[in-house]
Amino acid sequence: METTLTQICEYLRNWFTANEDKYTGDFRIMRGMLMGDNLPDLLEGEYFRIVGSRLNDGVYQYPVYGLNDEEFTGAVWRMRIPTSVIALSGEIEAFNNSDAAAVSPYTSESFGGYSYTKAGSGDGVSAYSWQDAFRSRLNRWRKVDFTR
Repeated sequence: METTLTQICEYLRNWFTANEDKYTGDFRIMRGMLMGDNLPDLLEGEYFRIVGSRLNDGVYQYPVYGLNDEEFTGAVWRMRIPTSVIALSGEIEAFNNSDAAAVSPYTSESFGGYSYTKAGSGDGVSAYSWQDAFRSRLNRWRKVDFTR
């Protein structure tokens, strides 16, 4: 689920983090566990983001084990992900594991007197992604980036 939450937050450009919840400094991951003097006091089940790591950037749920050992200068962000986004991530994972996410090389198909057309992605390959399937339900959390 954490990989899906990372993808959702990237898609939304929203990490559900306030500035006061961003802890910067030197961090160490040893024996798969995150350590550092600047770590926030995370509650069990709380989500956080690692930023600036070469091996572990992404969203995780506390406590987390099995990270790749390394030392890095970066940040750990406490996240306040709405429960509805977490629930939606489960639906997105199920969608991604289903036939609905399958890719077809055809934008239009016909067989046995039945025909249909799929929306194309512009490159001649038709794919129905989780972004397409869940766009309307995710858009309420989308942030617009005016710095680009």
